[in-house]
Amino acid sequence: MKWTDTADIAMALVDAHPEQDPERVNFVDLYKWVMALPGFDDDPKRCGEKILEAIQMAWIDECG
Repeated sequence: MKWTDTADIAMALVDAHPEQDPERVNFVDLYKWVMALPGFDDDPKRCGEKILEAIQMAWIDECG
């Protein structure tokens, strides 16, 4: 997975952190959790706030 695979990342986060409310997750934790996902292999420096926002929104959509 790459940073731009927001839907795939969101589905993986639902499985990895089912107890978390994605609306309450801060970007520092979100960044760490994405980096720790199995199959994630993108450059950590390619991530920015807009990408984290997109991932968070996709995660919220997956939970809704």
